[in-house]
Amino acid sequence: MDQIHLGDNISRLRHQKKITQEELARFMGVTKASVSKWETNQSLPDILLLPQLASFFDISVDELLGYKPQLSKEQIQKYYFDFAAQFASEAFEEVMEKSEVLVKKYYSCYGFLLQICVLWLNHCHMASTQARQIEILKRIAEICSHITSHCLDNGICNDAIMLKAMCQLQYGEIDDVIMVLEEMLNPYHFFHQGESILIQAYQMKGQFQQAHQFTQFEIYTHLMEFINLSIHYLSIHVQDLQRCEETIKRLDEVIKTYHIEKLNPNTTAQFYYQCAIVYCQHQNDQEALKRLTDFVRLVCEMMEGDHILLHGDEYFDQIHIYFEQSDLGVHPVRNKKLILQSALQALEVAELNGLKEDHCLQSLKLQLKRKGETL
Repeated sequence: MDQIHLGDNISRLRHQKKITQEELARFMGVTKASVSKWETNQSLPDILLLPQLASFFDISVDELLGYKPQLSKEQIQKYYFDFAAQFASEAFEEVMEKSEVLVKKYYSCYGFLLQICVLWLNHCHMASTQARQIEILKRIAEICSHITSHCLDNGICNDAIMLKAMCQLQYGEIDDVIMVLEEMLNPYHFFHQGESILIQAYQMKGQFQQAHQFTQFEIYTHLMEFINLSIHYLSIHVQDLQRCEETIKRLDEVIKTYHIEKLNPNTTAQFYYQCAIVYCQHQNDQEALKRLTDFVRLVCEMMEGDHILLHGDEYFDQIHIYFEQSDLGVHPVRNKKLILQSALQALEVAELNGLKEDHCLQSLKLQLKRKGETL
């Protein structure tokens, strides 16, 4: 948003209308000197005169003020990634304060507010205390409620509902999460058939390229969601080794068939990490370390060049169109340094204590630390 340039705007609009300061003053019921002071920014019109001024020039008061409360997608992306980089290099609270200022400045730009919520959710673990983390999560929930109460874009509102639920889950409002999402995600709603209906509509319209692109992206999206759901499934059944091993075997085949290691190394790394947790739980140190080695390998590969960016491959050759059009584009939601820090922290969790003294695990930690030094 530009700063307010009321004086400049009055002068510009008056010249466009081809009238003198005296003529404008007569219409407004003020002196010519008053108009002159407005245009040279020596004084401002009385607030009660703004609607009359705007009406005279046939524009809104916001336009008269030069107030633009909406940001473009490119501007939102720049703010997001600038702040993400600052979180990796500056004091956490200083960056939070700067981003909070922009929230108040663009409080009616709901796409921007949504991405700030994503930004905070992905970085609030850096807060100095758990109490501060919860405070930030509740602030995110508050902004999400503001979005759903005022925004007319259903897509943004649905994303805000999900983000609020993520926050509520972390600070313990579990019943509210279940109440909202059980209804929203009811598998019997016709809403879930929307993708197939849209694809058919594209075909009937003869828009085969749109049908091709959309179908391909939905296959990719559901494939990634399938892997993420399977990761949760492993977590639910961590004590049931037989069920976990069958799940792991099937997921390994999916990852191999669709080349997921190259297509989406981040999702694959998360799967390998959860596999390690399962095997460590059942004292299979060899398999646990094998999976952790794969986890660290993929994290390190993501740090190289553009490997971390969202991308397709020879089969998914159209999904880049959707990535590029998304609010954050192809870039990751967190800075590379912070991703490495999170990976290191993941190797310190209590679930891996059985491997704490293993030289292989120590070597993996060292590998991540050295990779971080090269960034």
